[in-house]
Amino acid sequence: MRVALLQMTSSDLPEENLATADAMLREAKGQGADFAFLPEVMNCLSTSRVHQEAVLTSEAKDATLVALVDLCTELGIWLLIGSIGLKTQDADGRFANRSFVVSSEGEIVARYDKIHMFDVDVSPEETYRESDGYRPGERAVVADTPLGKLGLSICYDVRFGGLHRALAQAGAEILTVPAAFSHVTGAAHWETLLRARAIETGCFVIAPAQTGKHPASKGQSRQTHGHSMVVAPWGEVLVDAGTEPGVTLVDIDLTLVQKARRQVPSLQHDRDFSGP
Repeated sequence: MRVALLQMTSSDLPEENLATADAMLREAKGQGADFAFLPEVMNCLSTSRVHQEAVLTSEAKDATLVALVDLCTELGIWLLIGSIGLKTQDADGRFANRSFVVSSEGEIVARYDKIHMFDVDVSPEETYRESDGYRPGERAVVADTPLGKLGLSICYDVRFGGLHRALAQAGAEILTVPAAFSHVTGAAHWETLLRARAIETGCFVIAPAQTGKHPASKGQSRQTHGHSMVVAPWGEVLVDAGTEPGVTLVDIDLTLVQKARRQVPSLQHDRDFSGP
């Protein structure tokens, strides 16, 4: 199947980002894509919790989700919505960072809430406390699609190899890593982490990313790394979208998963051990 990576520079205005995603999806379908992949927080990339509270909605009321589901039906295309920021019923008011898999008939076939929160001090000038605004998910998800079995993860999850190994051992053939990766950590670690997850699981890794300096009507702007990638099960980078927003296409051959796993069947070689 032919897949499309949709690399965005999302602002903090959901209506604006929806218009961008709509145009990209139409372009991807026009170029023969069967399945498209959007990045993390594609509806609103914001550093302001006050602004998020003003513009985000619950899943049931989210205009971005409704429009993208309808567009899948119109175009006859499958879609990974990398993630959308959504309000929840949590008592502390924190949001969900939620990924969706949508069929070409407009059915939501899987949901996944990001498990690992990006609470880090990259430098004195660049700190993140994702858990202040978002509550972590608790359940790993594998989704059946015509492309193959997708193991869902989001951004910072990529640093936790155990999650991806569990997804592969549960049947995943493709790992999805939609991201809004920090410009600093992305330059140092992004490609290495994606290739490692592919090699150790024998999975394809499909990683649509946010890129560039993000316009902000409220709060501070952010800069993300870009370089949306597809990595083959043997570790080769099949495509790197660079740093410009746009649509990048690649054909996926699932026989490469079986080939890699025959050559190095490490998913079958786990052993219990004691210590340290």
